[in-house]
Amino acid sequence: MKAKLGVSALVLLFLAGLWLVAAPFAVGYQPRGAAYVDATLNDLWLGGSLAAVSFVALVVYAADALRELARRAKHAES
Repeated sequence: MKAKLGVSALVLLFLAGLWLVAAPFAVGYQPRGAAYVDATLNDLWLGGSLAAVSFVALVVYAADALRELARRAKHAES
């Protein structure tokens, strides 16, 4: 149960980061062809960082889960 909750939280954080990166262009507060306004820069840095950190955490969790499955399969053979 705790693992599912943690993975769900990481997925939500990843999606929130992607939304922050896309929001200036999707919502329209970044004028097309203009220099990036401060709000856009903030969203890009914060959203990119949030998405990157949560993605790395998901990869680490998946690697740990695979390692645990391999360990269980090895013990089941012996």
